[in-house]
Amino acid sequence: MVSRWERVTAALPYLLVLLPALFSLLRTWRVEVLALALFAAAWHWFVVAFRPGWSARAWVVAGYFVVLLAVVAALVRIDPVFTVTGVGMFVQCFALLPGLWAYAGVAVTVGTLVAARPPAGRTPVELLASFVVGVLVASMTGLVFQTVSEQNAQLKEKSARLAALAEENADLQARLLVQAREAGVLGERQRLAREIHDTVAQGLTGILTQLEAADEAAGATPAVRARLATVRELARESLTEARRSVQALRPAPLATAAQLGTALAEVAAAWSRTCEVPASVSVTGDARPLHTEVESTLLRVAQEALANVGKHARASRVGITLSYMEDVVALDVRDDGSGFTPGSGFTPGSGGRFGLVAMRQRVTRLAGSLAVESAPGQGTAISATVPAIPADPGT
Repeated sequence: MVSRWERVTAALPYLLVLLPALFSLLRTWRVEVLALALFAAAWHWFVVAFRPGWSARAWVVAGYFVVLLAVVAALVRIDPVFTVTGVGMFVQCFALLPGLWAYAGVAVTVGTLVAARPPAGRTPVELLASFVVGVLVASMTGLVFQTVSEQNAQLKEKSARLAALAEENADLQARLLVQAREAGVLGERQRLAREIHDTVAQGLTGILTQLEAADEAAGATPAVRARLATVRELARESLTEARRSVQALRPAPLATAAQLGTALAEVAAAWSRTCEVPASVSVTGDARPLHTEVESTLLRVAQEALANVGKHARASRVGITLSYMEDVVALDVRDDGSGFTPGSGFTPGSGGRFGLVAMRQRVTRLAGSLAVESAPGQGTAISATVPAIPADPGT
């Protein structure tokens, strides 16, 4: 970002050439004044503004000053009002020349201006005094210019450091958010683990036992046996998930898949086989490992969304899109099913609508957002967006 000081110093050389030229031409029209003033402005633009890299070459800077001093001396000889153009020369001395060379350039510029002015009866002592005073004034002006430029550069450097610190703080805040949530729910997880073990896991074990007995019963048709096999497989998977939850492990698909996209593809494929509805998975952006909580949350949202589609939507196809962006990662699940009216009856315990509440709670715990778009007969789109917190190095 260009500061106000930089804009002023960039425009100053042009103003200190063209304004004196305007005053001079208003008094007396002279073509040579107009030509020399325009050439001086064009020369400065070509060497300093149009080719900024040239200012790093000593011979280019030397040529720039020689030509510009010659033009300014000719203008001062024609009209002393161009003496003020020397201020712009002083600024350029401190902007383009290093160290003591800047003061040497100031001395040469002052000497040129004093020598170029018509003598008008001035004695050598008066000329020398004019030179000394000019050098002192120009040096003080250049010192102020140099000080302001250095302070401006320091402020820019500090601003860059503050921006970097702000970015680091934002990342740290996101990590602390996850860590605080993990610490806060540890006791609740332990309590839920005991309840899951004593209720859900035991109940699924009993269901599996009864399914195996029903499968062995005489008179079961092949179609019934196929359905029983599907139900038994679902019960086994649910029991495995329940045991993994008790052990505080990641969801089974994430434990075996290298990336979240692969895990989503496995979940979608298993759901398609069970519900006999095609489900496609696409991944956009730069796929990368994310924090365990982020990947688990998105996977659970996808599983819950697919479960709702299978129970209520009567869809003919489902599309899942995982989008990796710079700061966030988004999961979109769309179906072409029957749809519903969002906002109607979103209360826990109201059948399939409880799944939407659970999804929203999962996403909100990670400082994310969940959007639901649907209408009767027009399908449903669920979009979950959470911070793209990177995976811990040790995981």
